[in-house]
Amino acid sequence: MLKIGKEEFSSRIEKVKEKMDENDIDLLFVYGDEYRCENLRYLSNYWPLFERGMLAIGKNRDPILLVSPECEHLAREMSAWKDIRLIREIGMSYVPEEVGFTNIEFTTIPEVADVIVDNKKINKFSICGIDAMSVVLYNQILSFFRDSKLINGDNLLYDLRIIKSPNEIEILKKAWEICDIGYKAILDADIVGLTEIQAAAIGEKAARDAGAEHIVFSVFASGGRTNTVIGRPTEKRIVKGEMIMSALAIRYEGYVASNEWPFVAGYKPSSKQSEFIYHLVKAEDIGIKSIKKGIKAGEVIKKISKYFKDNNLEKHDLYPPIHGNGLAEAESPYPDENSEYEFIPGMGINFDVSLFGVPNIGSNRVEEGFIVSNNGLIPLSKLITNLREEFLKKY
Repeated sequence: MLKIGKEEFSSRIEKVKEKMDENDIDLLFVYGDEYRCENLRYLSNYWPLFERGMLAIGKNRDPILLVSPECEHLAREMSAWKDIRLIREIGMSYVPEEVGFTNIEFTTIPEVADVIVDNKKINKFSICGIDAMSVVLYNQILSFFRDSKLINGDNLLYDLRIIKSPNEIEILKKAWEICDIGYKAILDADIVGLTEIQAAAIGEKAARDAGAEHIVFSVFASGGRTNTVIGRPTEKRIVKGEMIMSALAIRYEGYVASNEWPFVAGYKPSSKQSEFIYHLVKAEDIGIKSIKKGIKAGEVIKKISKYFKDNNLEKHDLYPPIHGNGLAEAESPYPDENSEYEFIPGMGINFDVSLFGVPNIGSNRVEEGFIVSNNGLIPLSKLITNLREEFLKKY
């Protein structure tokens, strides 16, 4: 099993401390929960279940992981950091009540701050994950540090997470290998007559069997239900010849891979369906071949938009066709036509090219992951890359 080791977690913490120095931040809290775990996992490997968690970082010692009692043993199993404190305020994600734990010795957030900040004087502190944190917890933290200035720390980590380390790239490759296995199981199955839920379950089981630690989501819609942006699988039964919108996203060692390919249930696509698929695949291929050293991200988006416009499809093109990959299914960068930055070697990106509400066809998309290199893009999904290349040869 591939893993991020303690040495890399330590390196990440040191980079965060450098950013804290640059911004005169004395104390940083990194928040995470079951649903938004990426920042907390990036710096600690901890992924809460039911509950919340925070990593407290000072400048001159190892971080302290703050958890609630039910997840203490899970935290000790997963965390890269051994100093773990039980905090009442961290609490559960699901319920508003304060749970009445018994025989638990709690530490307080101010007590942790006194341990982790050398001179116990906190002029500025920062929280990363404010966008995901409950307002109740946010206000509790503010009440503990009334005399300190709060700085939003989200960009401290988002900037660091954009460029993937060699270890991260290897884990992303493994994640996509698992995702490919799950997605191919759907493509190879006879799904005609199954419910959408049953069809999606084929991919989920195959991915779990291959080592996925979590199914992030399954999008599955058939026939008229594809006339949407996304759709959860339902008990609708799949009919031969219907267009299928199916996406599978899995998590492996914290990192997320997602695949999507437009196909038809149990039959060859009709001429109209083939033409629709061609436009999606061709637009993506134009974008892939456009990424070269020195090109601005916005220029790539413009080329895809131009292709759709030239083929009278611009009104079905709703949002930018590229986003970052990593610890979340979609993360920075998320360029649009105005983006002036370049694609930097080490970036992880997904092409996620889509068309919505095409008359008599519906909606669909093609999605696959890449790592930016000095020579273009390194494909992460052998399955979707091969499907794209073979389709373009035959069409």
